[in-house]
Amino acid sequence: MSEQADKNAAVMGRSPAFWGALMGVSYAAIGGLAGTGAIEGTALLILMLVPMVMMVPLIKSANRRVDAGGNACFAKGEAQKRYLKRVAISSSIYMFAMAGLVFAENAEGIADTWRILAAIPPGLAIIGVFWAIGRLIVEEQDEFIRMLVVRQSLIATAITLSIASVWGFLEIADAVPHADAYWWAVVWFAGLGIGAASNRVEYGAWGAV
Repeated sequence: MSEQADKNAAVMGRSPAFWGALMGVSYAAIGGLAGTGAIEGTALLILMLVPMVMMVPLIKSANRRVDAGGNACFAKGEAQKRYLKRVAISSSIYMFAMAGLVFAENAEGIADTWRILAAIPPGLAIIGVFWAIGRLIVEEQDEFIRMLVVRQSLIATAITLSIASVWGFLEIADAVPHADAYWWAVVWFAGLGIGAASNRVEYGAWGAV
């Protein structure tokens, strides 16, 4: 990508990779605090909202990169634009759903049924991101970009299932604390970053996720 394209792709002088990495580091820090018991309950739910705010500059920067074109990283195309729009919508729904869940957890005298109903939308919003990635694979016309996305997803899946398997057996041995299931989605998204780096090393391009 040219220097001018890089400049156009930046938000606050930063690239999509910066915002994605900052979001990943934030979740890692929150996971570490949760693992040590430093934060839990409502405080943990609230803190999990903070990294999602970074989706705003990430999406803006990524959209600008799509418009600027690039070297098989974010090639200009309708599939990528639709993907970014879907992720933005799912992320927005997630933030509002998490706010509703925090309210339900703190509300006095609220029925368990309402708590359960409040706990469902955040998970559905995450499913929306998975669906957006799946649609990108289906709709992307550039076979090279599609291969990079599939490769990213497979690497992320392998990392997540491997860690989940080892962690589960360590839990049986009481060697590690219990990990709530929603953390595996966070690990998978972090795995996409590792997959993108692997794509860069192997093929000279990050991919489109």
